Amino acid sequence: MHLDVLDLRNFYYRTPLGRVAQRAIRDQVVAMWPPAPGQTVAGFGFALPLLRPYLTEARRVIGLLPGPQGVMPWPAGMENVSLLCEETAWPISSGFVDRLILMHGLETSEQPSAVLEECHRVLGPGGKALFVVPNRSGLWARGDGTPFGFGRPYSLRQLEAQLRRHGFTPERHVAALYAPPSGKRFWLRTAAFWEGAGRRCAPWLAGGVLLVEASKQVYAPTRGGLGAVVRKPLKVLEGVGQGVPEPALNHSLD
Repeated sequence: MHLDVLDLRNFYYRTPLGRVAQRAIRDQVVAMWPPAPGQTVAGFGFALPLLRPYLTEARRVIGLLPGPQGVMPWPAGMENVSLLCEETAWPISSGFVDRLILMHGLETSEQPSAVLEECHRVLGPGGKALFVVPNRSGLWARGDGTPFGFGRPYSLRQLEAQLRRHGFTPERHVAALYAPPSGKRFWLRTAAFWEGAGRRCAPWLAGGVLLVEASKQVYAPTRGGLGAVVRKPLKVLEGVGQGVPEPALNHSLD
């Protein structure tokens, strides 16, 4: 079940814990995908907080928000790039997207397979997707005080297996949100320290979310057309090289 867009907005933009989470995840996203000119970058679910670094460099940025969640104008003070869509029918042409980010879009969907099929459809050749999901081994998935406590948390193995079944090749992964999901001042002030320590000590410390990068599998088409026809013997040449057939003997009837 998708969360309400107002609850997501309030968490990420109006609470200290949400701003800490936004910064920690976004730093990992930018480290994996530095902004590059000429790309089409899209986000599905509530990936808006992660798209801001791409607004100035990308050719276009698109924020796709599923209908059950609701939509909000974004970014503030700029031309709106967010839109409401069916979670299994995005208003984007096939092969249109270079980079796709999902956050609060897969684990909360009641049709995750259909969502992954749509992800595969909109990605172009060489396109990559980044899936941000709650880590079932982390603390953030064990309570409902944050958006990562809703939906189905994943282990790394579970997510990678699901991606492979839908035509993706997992490339690399990282984790984020190593500090506890607490709004107490101590944890908020030391969040940057815990993020650094968590990256150094992984996998002994479990981050609250997993970020898995996957590329779209594109299979070579089976050979056909003129090449396949030429390899087949032409019907007009059938029988060449064989002996000349003898005429059948006429037997008179007694």
